[in-house]
Parts: sequence; C-alpha cells; structure tokens
Amino acid sequence: MRVHLQALGCRLNEAELETWSRDFRERGISTCKDVGDADIIVINTCAVTSESVKKSRNLIRRAQRNNPNAKLIMSGCYAALSADQAADELGVDLVVGNHEKDRLVDIAASALELPTMPVSAQEPGEVSLLERGRQRAFIKVQDGCRYRCTYCIVTIARGEERSRPLGEILDEINALHADGISEVVLAGVHLGGYGSDNGSSLYELVETVLAKTSIPRIRLGSVEPWDLPENFWALFSNPRLMPHLHLPIQSGADSVLRRMSRRCKTGEFSSLIEQARQAIPEFNVTTDVIVGFPGETEDEWQETLAFVERLKFGHIHIFAFSAREGTKAATLPMPIPRETKRIRSEQLHELAAQHKRETFERYLGAKFDVLFEGQNEDQQWRGYTPNFLRVAVSSNEDLGNTIRSVRINAINDDGEHLIAELI
Repeated sequence: MRVHLQALGCRLNEAELETWSRDFRERGISTCKDVGDADIIVINTCAVTSESVKKSRNLIRRAQRNNPNAKLIMSGCYAALSADQAADELGVDLVVGNHEKDRLVDIAASALELPTMPVSAQEPGEVSLLERGRQRAFIKVQDGCRYRCTYCIVTIARGEERSRPLGEILDEINALHADGISEVVLAGVHLGGYGSDNGSSLYELVETVLAKTSIPRIRLGSVEPWDLPENFWALFSNPRLMPHLHLPIQSGADSVLRRMSRRCKTGEFSSLIEQARQAIPEFNVTTDVIVGFPGETEDEWQETLAFVERLKFGHIHIFAFSAREGTKAATLPMPIPRETKRIRSEQLHELAAQHKRETFERYLGAKFDVLFEGQNEDQQWRGYTPNFLRVAVSSNEDLGNTIRSVRINAINDDGEHLIAELI
C-alpha cells in the first residue's frame, strides 16, 4: 500500500507529517508524491484563518476528486474544531483529533483495517524527506499553548501544553542526520513553553541538542518574545545554531497589543532585537503583523508603521485580521472594513519589501555557507544562508543537499532572493 501525505499551515503540521511518514513506513506502507497513486491520503489541516479553513476544505475535495477510491484521513486544527461537519460534508473516512495525532497511524491501521508487511520488505535506504527534495526537517518538540491571545483559535484546537522528552527529540535528530538530513527546525505551538510540564526549558533543549547531536544546522521555529531568558543569545555563539529568529509582534501599538492579550510591549520587543543584533553578527529577525484588528484606529496603525520602520525586519508575514468563532476577538466591537484592511496591508507590504531589499543590499559582496535544497524554475540551485536569506546559484554541479561557500553578487529583479556564485 501507498500513502500520500499533505499539510497546510504551520511548521508543526509539517513536522507531524514527517513523523507519520516514518510510522507508515514502519508498517510497510510507503509514501508517494502523486495523490492519484495513493491507497491512503492523509491531510493535516489548518484553521488559523477563515482562508485556511477554505483551503483545507478545498484540498480535501480535490483529493477526493483526484482519487475517489483512496481512504481519506483528516487531522489538524480544522479537523479538531469541525470534526463532525468535516466527516459529514466532506466524506472523510477517518478524523483524528489533535490530542491523538501521535497515534494517527495506529488509529488508522485499526479503524481502516490496513494490511501491513514486514519492515524488511521495504526498499532499503528509503528516506522520505530526501525523496521529497527536502533537506530541512521539522522536529515537533511540543504541542499546545497555555496562553490565550484573543485572536488565536489554534490554542483552542491544540489544547494544553505537552513537551516531548529530550531523549526522544535527540534520537529523532540523530536518526535524521544519519539518513542524510543536514538541517532541523525545532517547532511547537508554543515553542518557548517547552519544558513547562516536565521541568525543562527551551534554553536547556537547545543547549542539549547542540551538545548531543552533530547535525550541521539547527534552527528554531517561531518563538514568543516574552519567553526568551536574558542569557538566551549566548546560545548563538555556537555556529551550528543559525542566526535567525522569527519573533511575532502582531502590532506596533501597545494599545492594540493589550486588546490582543499579548505579553510583550513594543519597547520590550525593541530591546530584545537590539540585544540580538549587538550580540550576534548578521542576526536576522522576522516577524508577524496582524492588520485591521478590531478597533484599530488610524493613529494606532500609524504607530505600527513607525514601529516597523524603526525595527527594519528581514521579512514580515502579514495577515489581515480574520475573526474566528470561539475567540474573544471575534466578539470585539468596531470591526475594521475590508477595504481599510486591504489598504493597510498594501502599505505594510510596500514597507516590508523596502526593508527586505535594504537587508539584501547590506550583504552584497558577503560570503556565506549555503545549504542547497534543489533547483528553481530557472534551473538555478536554491538554498538559504545561515541567517535565512534565500540565495540562487547557477552551476552545472549537482549541489543538492550540500553546504557550499558562496559570494553574494546581486539581488534578483523581483527583490525576493540573492544571486550568488560558488567560491
């Protein structure tokens, strides 16, 4: 039998996909890239915005249309929030809730009576990530969140915090490294809350991974700024911990942050960024901003633009506010008109693009080690610098899954990546 796995949304969903891939293979069920070749289809859904719900439903319908004979399994946040609706309306064969995700393959094997074959019958040396053209693996280190930001449906869908044991995480990273993976990303719903339920901490997790693995590159997923201890930046003195961090701010106005129930003021956030940039050369900070939160005045919006102008992020994920039923923000007064959200989004996109270009210009002529992950549509080899700048190189060599030194020469025409040459 063959299984096709697909995820929408966050890095954690992608990390869970990799775990399921390994679990299916242990049962003798191989993965396949084409949904039409699958006997089983597993879709890890997202519900962070109403658009994410729409995409999840469309993906399920498309899978059914392209392969009506396959068994269809759905999990993820949309499944957790709308299990009955999804099963009834979309004809899903099995819905696995977020609290049972770690047992998805076992549950599927029992509920769908899946046949198995001995592990020895599988093709030797099969590595699902590399087969899929991926050199970066997402490692799920924890799930759930104890905070309740007023706009967030994910914490409701994911439930209470649960941290994986350190030893289990180390074993997974070392196994991936042995299989040829060069980079891992530690991911979680509330990554900074790692250890809240087992006496550990994010600092101890990173310190232990650096000490007890030898994988060349380690990255961190999104971390809430209030979770970083004072000595956190010292970890980056180890060159294997990549100098990039995604720190979501969500708004540049403290009054909006209060309505969001965020736990970091703009002044505190600015101090963190200053510390990071002083402590770590070439440190790159990216962030999230929600546009059009209920009650956001023009003055508050101008505060956000001014804040972004001061901080000059390497990249900004921009989200127009989407009311999610079941969250406090969905009940707040003074919703922002769609046209206003569109205009503000365009303003922020323009400013973010300007800052990204300024970041790129700062590194013209610089040298970096780049992990090459594959080729783009122009047959250039693509990859990322340690501080997560996208790079393309023209070469007749096969650079896939190699770390090579490059010199940055130019910015491509659309301003989305750097052009480099091998050294």
